[in-house]
Amino acid sequence: MTNETWGQVREELLKVVGKNNFSAWIDPISFDQLTDRTVHFHVPTSFIGSWVSNNFGDLILRHLTAHGVSADRVDFAVAPRTSDAANTPKAVPASAPEPARELETTATASHMPEPASVAAPQPAMAASTPAPMRAPDPSPTMQPSSAARASATEMPGAKLNSNFTFGNFVVGKPNELAHAAARRVAETLDATFNPLFLYGGVGLGKTHLMHAIAWDLMARFPDAKILYLSAEQFMHRFVRALREQDTFNFKETFRSVDILMVDDVQFIAGKSSTQQEFFHTFNALVEMGKQIVISGDRAPVDMEELDSRIASRLQSGLVVDIHPTDYELRLSVLQHKADLLRQKYPHVVFADGVLEFLARKIASNVRELEGALNRLYATGDLVRREVNEEFARDNLADILRASDRKVTMDEIIKKTCEYYKIRQVDIISQNRQRAIARPRQMAMYLCKRLTTRSLPEIGKKFGGRDHTTILYGVRKIEELMQIDSQIAEDAELLRRTLEA
Repeated sequence: MTNETWGQVREELLKVVGKNNFSAWIDPISFDQLTDRTVHFHVPTSFIGSWVSNNFGDLILRHLTAHGVSADRVDFAVAPRTSDAANTPKAVPASAPEPARELETTATASHMPEPASVAAPQPAMAASTPAPMRAPDPSPTMQPSSAARASATEMPGAKLNSNFTFGNFVVGKPNELAHAAARRVAETLDATFNPLFLYGGVGLGKTHLMHAIAWDLMARFPDAKILYLSAEQFMHRFVRALREQDTFNFKETFRSVDILMVDDVQFIAGKSSTQQEFFHTFNALVEMGKQIVISGDRAPVDMEELDSRIASRLQSGLVVDIHPTDYELRLSVLQHKADLLRQKYPHVVFADGVLEFLARKIASNVRELEGALNRLYATGDLVRREVNEEFARDNLADILRASDRKVTMDEIIKKTCEYYKIRQVDIISQNRQRAIARPRQMAMYLCKRLTTRSLPEIGKKFGGRDHTTILYGVRKIEELMQIDSQIAEDAELLRRTLEA
């Protein structure tokens, strides 16, 4: 293997991992030698070497093999001071790193080495340490003004959607409690429910409510420090603070806010170092009486890999479940959205009953519902035809098929019992015989993987079992699938049958 081969592989890796990841992790690597079917590379620090090995090692090896390199493994060692790494061909200039995954390390910030041959990156706007938002002058209608939009758009880590306001949020029975709680939090800087934890499935309005809270607070309290970001952004900033030995500023930024809002907290589940920092940030803000608003796709108790201390803290405030939409709410959302789209597509005519048809057939989430309506208006405008039910069926065939294929827990239990030739009454019974217990665990596993139901909901379906029992059953099947080919085959066959 030569430096020329490594240069070609680098060009391919740039396209695969993206410019930011390449600049942060691949660019500092230099080829050393190929011995005993092992490709040896030099890295500036053991920190970078460990991360690249864990996250990109297999990818690098595949690309090397594709270029005819006879190797079984790759090895990363810290380059000696006399390293000729400067001769390594460069594909792109260094830019702001944005690692795609969590950097897990047992080293503390004070012991984290600075990369020796890579200049400290200049942060780009999308990846810079988030500065708290300062709100514009309050608007009497609590709608984001042009100044507010500009402020929120320019502020790193606080990219708010100007359409996500309380005025544009359609309230119905499934989300009325979440809406009322969000409204209450938006009325004052004093900690009302600490934290307010909103959870529910995809497209049910969690992010919309969080943005609405931020807009309202910005309008009411111009000098307040309001910080909204996703859990993924929180992790990325923490990882970079570790790499740059700048954890002091990181802590100062996050612990000097009046309101901290973190979206999709499930993203940090299983990422121990990020969870630890989040835990300390959370505690510091609560002790100072600062409001925290969190969202997730499940209740804290259902996030299996979430640190128990964090789950306990999250449940200490108000936990609100945003339930799946019902027919009335879906129809109200469609009517509200249609009123807005008529201004954009004044020539499109909808026949009576089309909105009702969509509300009945698309029951997954509001986002998919609005997407279907957008498609119908755009298509109707292009072909200049009336949008009736037949037109909707033809143009939304893919969405309607997906909606019709939704797997239910009843179907999973039925198909599992048929597959293993046992009675449905046995699978929900207390019978612990292996011939019953293993199919029961398989059904639990499939319910967790193929539906959006929570562990307590699944437990209720299986004879009122505790959520920890369901979690044990799911993990047991996952373990067996790794060592028992028959179990893996059973799971795959049942999944295909249910999704067919």
